[in-house]
Amino acid sequence: MNADYLAPVNTQTWVNGRHNVRCVKVIHETWDVKTFCFMAQQPVMFFFKPGQFVTLELEIEGKQVMRSYTISSSPSVPYSFSITVKRVPGGEVSNWLHDTMSVGSELAVHGPVGQFNCIDFPAEKVLLLSGGVGVTPVMSMARWWFDTNADVDITFIHSARSPRDVIYSRELDHMAARLDNFGLYLIVEKMENGLPWQGYRGYLDASKLDMISPDFMEREIYCCGPAPYMKAVRALLQERGFDMSRYHEESFGATPAGVVEDAIEQAEVAQAEAEAVNHADLLRVEFLGSGKSIQVIAGETLHNAAARLDLMIPKACGMGICGTCKVLVKAGKTQMDHNGGITDEDVEAGYVLSCCTVPQSDVVVEY
Repeated sequence: MNADYLAPVNTQTWVNGRHNVRCVKVIHETWDVKTFCFMAQQPVMFFFKPGQFVTLELEIEGKQVMRSYTISSSPSVPYSFSITVKRVPGGEVSNWLHDTMSVGSELAVHGPVGQFNCIDFPAEKVLLLSGGVGVTPVMSMARWWFDTNADVDITFIHSARSPRDVIYSRELDHMAARLDNFGLYLIVEKMENGLPWQGYRGYLDASKLDMISPDFMEREIYCCGPAPYMKAVRALLQERGFDMSRYHEESFGATPAGVVEDAIEQAEVAQAEAEAVNHADLLRVEFLGSGKSIQVIAGETLHNAAARLDLMIPKACGMGICGTCKVLVKAGKTQMDHNGGITDEDVEAGYVLSCCTVPQSDVVVEY
């Protein structure tokens, strides 16, 4: 395209970091699923890769809580973004969002981040596999291809508990009715009285996969759902000899609950403190903002060091995915083993994710 016909974007654009947003719409998708739509106070274009997620920074009963959710909307609608949340019995955050989040509510979000997306792995033929609320990232992909009239052959197989639990059912039907290259196939585990159903029943298995998508071996596969669902899909594909380099799943869905992560982290810290160490091998970590410092053993993360000083660096995943725990290293050498939660630009500027970064010398951190 001739550059003379291109103009720069003058509106502010979204980059990975902390942003204040407000809820502008709440949509009841099913009896226990809601979609929350957000915009910035000033016009901001929310560019992201379909399949990525954000981390919400919430205050629930006076306690700061971080929780990550996939963006369910498409970047083709750039001035807002949406998350779709299923109410979970006993779920602290999902219940709070369903009961409290309303139009006008304000909050901070971090992101967008995530390696699971359809931009980095382009293909002419794709197979979208989802279970339950795991439909959200692949729905973002489908919306993107639909809105951009992409020349992509799409087979979409979604599994739900029952007909009333199919999320986005009307919109999916709308897409399938208007695109020749969009095949929609729904599978429900059980039927309910009074609800008609003409789709598949039971679970996704080898016979259903062969019937629905006989050419699945030729497709790029994107999968998201509960951990048992994704485990079953992986086993099925591996048994059939599928090239697993063309299989992509939403790894964040398998992230342990924050309480479990914190318990593991605290246990690791306690074990480290109990071990006899050579004091000559200890490294010093200083946190400028608090004026506090601590000695750590080799392999202890910056996040652990801060926690032992009662400095609570926000964290959601604990796996280097969400990007919430980003801090700036002012001096010293560190080693980071992240999973896509930080950009190359941030790394060059000296930022690290504290949950997956260990010091290799005495370190000074701006926090």
